[in-house]
Amino acid sequence: MSRRIIVISLAAAVALASCGEAPPPEAVPERLVLTPVDYSDLPGWADDPVAAVLPALDRSCAHLAGQPDDRPVGPDGGAVGGTVADWRAVCAALAAVPKGDDAAARAALEAWFVPYRATAGARETGLVTGYYEAELAGALFPGAEFRTPVFARPDDLVTVDLGRFRADLDGKHIVGRVEDGRLQPYHTRRDIDEGALGGRGLELLWSNDPVDVFFLQIQGSGRVRFPDGSERRIGYAISNGHDFTGIGRAMIEEGKVPRDQASMQSIRAWLRANPDEAAEIMMRNARYIFFRWIDGEGPIGAQGVPLTARRSLAVDTGVLPLGVPVYLDTTWPGEGRPLRRLMVAQDTGAAIKGILRADFYWGSGEGALKYAGGMKQQGAFYILLPKPVAERRATTS
Repeated sequence: MSRRIIVISLAAAVALASCGEAPPPEAVPERLVLTPVDYSDLPGWADDPVAAVLPALDRSCAHLAGQPDDRPVGPDGGAVGGTVADWRAVCAALAAVPKGDDAAARAALEAWFVPYRATAGARETGLVTGYYEAELAGALFPGAEFRTPVFARPDDLVTVDLGRFRADLDGKHIVGRVEDGRLQPYHTRRDIDEGALGGRGLELLWSNDPVDVFFLQIQGSGRVRFPDGSERRIGYAISNGHDFTGIGRAMIEEGKVPRDQASMQSIRAWLRANPDEAAEIMMRNARYIFFRWIDGEGPIGAQGVPLTARRSLAVDTGVLPLGVPVYLDTTWPGEGRPLRRLMVAQDTGAAIKGILRADFYWGSGEGALKYAGGMKQQGAFYILLPKPVAERRATTS
């Protein structure tokens, strides 16, 4: 999402240090460790209908097609993903696989990719959450029923690429607005909800449910159902630059939602049932998302390609490159049975940070929310790298 796309965090640890005590030793930062393995080491690999992932991979390959051969794929100059040239033959081979042919798809993947077990130092599993494409009722004009705006990008919002000023800040951006010749933080959610953008004609549409708009912003994309029965898709344009604050943890600590029942669904239900308190609680998340209309397929992930339900994954792009296949070994939310499948890293999220951290895209609407809303699973990660990249790794390790 990008985006976009954020999942409410429902658990946290708080450490308190007493006055006068010696400070704890500095934690050693985790690092991504990739260990080559065989396909037989991937749990459930033979049972995954991998032909279903090829449309997602084809979209990622199409994104690379127009880029120069020497462009790095991913962070650190392509340390993990290599260069665009490393993907040319791989993408051509995958494009030649007959549609829906699992045997041919598996053979092509095994011929062109080398699997690696990903660990964070000694830590072997990480957190997998879920997200979905929200749905909401809306109208192009305000009315008695439709009173909550969804805003387009404001014309006074500016983004600053800090890497253009200092090389050590490459890849870092800040968002703000210019006031009296100085760059200031942009309006917070509270500012905007209290009317900071009113009267500027920025409303893309109006919704009949402020809670739906809040969850639309958390997910970063959605489908709007209009009163005449038509639909149109909207997607992430930009955020206001403020940090994301998950309201779920606070609602648990304040006894509004039982910890063992906490999910997107239960939080949404409480907010709707308590509108007088809901507005104040939602304002605790200062981050605000602006949207744009999307025509055609969607939602659009951070890689700039449409996401594929149950095959697209949001990752931390400071760790993994977009477009890389990731095999997940986790469990179905609420069921515990194995969920093992090949995904493609195609999106990001403000809450998706760190090694062994991913957000599983479930698709659109309430059916997808059923799984996305309560997904907080541990999982093992396996990364598939093109053979030219793997060969270089083998000679330099």
